This record gives sequence, structure tokens and C-alpha cells, in this order.
Amino acid sequence: MRDLTIFYTDDDEDDLSIFTDAVESLSKEINLQTYSGGDKLLNAVNHPPPKPSVIFLDLNMPGKNGFDVLGELKGSKENRDIPVVIFSTSSEPGIIAKCLDLGANYFITKPVQMKDIIKSIEHSLNINWKEFVPDSKTFVHKP
Repeated sequence: MRDLTIFYTDDDEDDLSIFTDAVESLSKEINLQTYSGGDKLLNAVNHPPPKPSVIFLDLNMPGKNGFDVLGELKGSKENRDIPVVIFSTSSEPGIIAKCLDLGANYFITKPVQMKDIIKSIEHSLNINWKEFVPDSKTFVHKP
């Protein structure tokens, strides 16, 4: 893992706090930017610095939901190469397939225990995004 900037958006303040605690427990220097909604995340991505190395994205949010944000990111010439990791409570196959179809790079069903949250985030940050090609076998992380 190298030093990097992570953007994470979720409408649940508790989830934002848990994610922040998990990232702070990692041994590398990480610049974490959190956002409480899809519009705020898109505004930050479209007005760097900083530019995210990877985006963690919740799906179920009011207003612009994760599907909307994912579609805008992957439809943008400037931002389509930023890896997007879906970080959602859902594990429904149809939702996972839709995320893959929309261009998400990885899918994590939010773990319950902190140690599993940390492992999931750490695993995602160790992926070589320039070479990783998601498919039905590699797209979903199972903690």
C-alpha cells in the first residue's frame, strides 16, 4: 500500500465515523475525505485538489444515490479512470451485477465487525488498479 487519497461518501454519520476509524488504524499515511452525500462527493471530485486515488461509495443515499454517482463518474472522461469501490450493505446479486455493468471496479458488502472492515479496506487499497479487471469472479470481496 502506498500513500494515497481516499474519498468516501455515505449518508449515515455512524458509517462515516466507522470507516474513518478503520482507515486511521491502517499503517500507511492516508488522506481520507468523507462526504455525506453523492452531490458533495461529485463536487469534490470535479474540483480538485485533492484528486482521489480511490473512491468508496455507498449505494443507498437520498438525492443522488450511489448508482447515480457511479454513472456520472464512469461517464466522465476526466474521472472514469478513478477506481470506484462500492461499499454497501447490499449483497443482492442484481445490485452487484448493476454496479459491475455501470463500471464499478470492486464491490464490498459492509462487514459488521471492525476487524473485517479494516481487512476489506486494506485489501481494496492493495489492489493494483491499473492491471485489475473486474469480472463476475473477482468483483466481489468476501471478508
